[in-house]
Amino acid sequence: MNDGKMKSRIVWAIVFILALFWVFVTLIPFLFMIINSFRKQFDMLSQGVFHFPNPWYFENYPHIVQNGFFGYFGRSVFIVALSLIVMLVFSAFAAYPLSRMKFKLRNLIYAGIVAMMSIPMHVTLIPIFKMTTSVGLYDKLISLLGPYVAFALPMSVFILTGFMMTIPKEIEESAEIDGCNKYNNFFQIILPLAKSGLSTLAIYNGVSMWNEFAFANTLLQSPAQKTLPLALGQFKGEHSLDMPMILAVLVLSALPMIILFIVFQDKLVKGMMAGAVKG
Repeated sequence: MNDGKMKSRIVWAIVFILALFWVFVTLIPFLFMIINSFRKQFDMLSQGVFHFPNPWYFENYPHIVQNGFFGYFGRSVFIVALSLIVMLVFSAFAAYPLSRMKFKLRNLIYAGIVAMMSIPMHVTLIPIFKMTTSVGLYDKLISLLGPYVAFALPMSVFILTGFMMTIPKEIEESAEIDGCNKYNNFFQIILPLAKSGLSTLAIYNGVSMWNEFAFANTLLQSPAQKTLPLALGQFKGEHSLDMPMILAVLVLSALPMIILFIVFQDKLVKGMMAGAVKG
């Protein structure tokens, strides 16, 4: 018994040390961004990057706000929210029959969806650029909707299908006895029970879409259409790189996702755990 307790304590000690190390690795870069965002342009060279600013310079943030930061922010919020809504709707519609129904092409369709997860995003940049240009959507914010949804769907359908498989079939069978058809089962039973899975997908894909740069840089050109990841190029100095200014933009860009994760972290954990437990 004593040997078992000792082994358990050793394991928990190792886990605790690894957790502290992970917190250190992830927290230090963010603290680095915050501290150095309160410097003047060349203070990082004269004072060093690991010392507190002397004096603290607070003008970077008002300058960013006055020069259109909220325009970039609003466009990012719009396209990410719209993409997530479309992606979640299509994912739920696709995952339900794949997880709850039996039909001839089910395995083939599911295998095709899984295979699509292996397609590299950057391979499609040129075809998507030509397609966007040919339909007249180039340099329009809505042009990002297609790529964002298309690349989020395979993984989302795969995860949500596995999640819906864990919902007991007896619930649906009881509802069908009471007169519910497949549509009512989906909207009144399966969809509410899948909220944790949908929340997990929204957070996971929302972070990716929020930070996405390649498609935004390829399909958008004018400043009036650019999203937040492209704002960095607008806040650099005219003849030199204003690193504190760029770090201030990064801090403001990261804060919404951090706040979103803090608020919805319980749903994220519940969604991940629910999808990992059968029944």
